[in-house]
Amino acid sequence: MKNSLCMLIQSIDQLSQSSSHQSKEQAEELARLHYEASRLNTNLMQLLSLYRAEKHQLPMTIEEHYIDDLIEEMIAKNEIYIEKRGLTIEIDNDEALAWYLDMDLVGNMLNDILINAMRYSKDTIVISTEIINDELHIHIQDNGDGYPQEMIDLIDLPMQDLNFDTGRTGLGLFFARMIAKAHKNQNKEGRIMLENGGKLGGSVFTLILP
Repeated sequence: MKNSLCMLIQSIDQLSQSSSHQSKEQAEELARLHYEASRLNTNLMQLLSLYRAEKHQLPMTIEEHYIDDLIEEMIAKNEIYIEKRGLTIEIDNDEALAWYLDMDLVGNMLNDILINAMRYSKDTIVISTEIINDELHIHIQDNGDGYPQEMIDLIDLPMQDLNFDTGRTGLGLFFARMIAKAHKNQNKEGRIMLENGGKLGGSVFTLILP
């Protein structure tokens, strides 16, 4: 399924690049298709990781990576949707900043957060980083309406208490929390935070890695 989705996303990319005479409606429809396919692909990655974690087989490859590479990869994956929706992505990150993390797991998790920010943002998203108390903070902020309180309340909910009958299951947050906690260093473990406000007045997602 994942391979088929990747082929579908590549086909949408090629259509967008080769169709120079698209109408506004056609461009928006391609962007929407790209968004939905990317979202489904991310959900499949989450389910696979959750399955592996349950079987105690979640592969972790902790290596030093430049955070700039992580951010650039996220932007590249969503370039079509960003362009077609006319979104502005501002980046506040030191190009020399590097950290020890699992690039694939963290990249997939942050990409899911970015996809949601793109959906609910009015027109601007800020991705920023900072070091606080020897911990890396990666923020993804948007100028949408912010997180609803019921979503903020899901942040510490155990897996068995997730409600799959509602639109917001909390599965993405559980996945984000699981990936963050899998990163440990000197008796510290990673964590996530959800807030409203920040620089843009909308939702603020923060990943904290020791």
